[in-house]
Amino acid sequence: MSKHVDYYFSPASPWTYLGHDRFAEIAKRRGAQIAVKPVDYGVIFPQSGGLPLGKRASQRQAYRLMELKRWKEHLGVPLNAQPKFFPVDGNPAALVIVAAAPSGAEVQMRLADAILRALWAEEKNIADPATLRAAAAEAGLDGDKLLADASAAKGQYEALTQEALARGVFGAPTYAYRDELFWGQDRLDFLDRALAR
Repeated sequence: MSKHVDYYFSPASPWTYLGHDRFAEIAKRRGAQIAVKPVDYGVIFPQSGGLPLGKRASQRQAYRLMELKRWKEHLGVPLNAQPKFFPVDGNPAALVIVAAAPSGAEVQMRLADAILRALWAEEKNIADPATLRAAAAEAGLDGDKLLADASAAKGQYEALTQEALARGVFGAPTYAYRDELFWGQDRLDFLDRALAR
């Protein structure tokens, strides 16, 4: 039986950034196919009890920063927990990732990686078309064409968001394997074990 993981995420999420490369490595090692599915958490949060960062209690915001520091040190990855361009509208970046679907999941994963790094490690604005063009070029895509195609991807983006809601997704990243959800990059070990069975 083939292994298939649906990858629901936001390109503006630090947790997605922290797990992205590790998830790609696990999927490759376990022979799993990835379906790359950026979704709109601005739609998902109000329906699932989530709050945007700025509306969370100060204790939760402070603890989030502490956890990001811990994970940065644990994983040894570059991360600015309070980047210059955050909060940021992640929808333009999500739309270019959706628009890249005809190029295949591997290319979409490279594009998502470039976008995530741009925000969380390189102090770039992922809502800026210039940043998205550069990320597209890094993934081997034509940035101008991808940005032009992004507007036509809105319907698919909305459909992916509704699919995520129907499956019970409420946070980013969420990895769905068979009928099981794994929420958060800190659940990747559990996903790895599930894929090994």
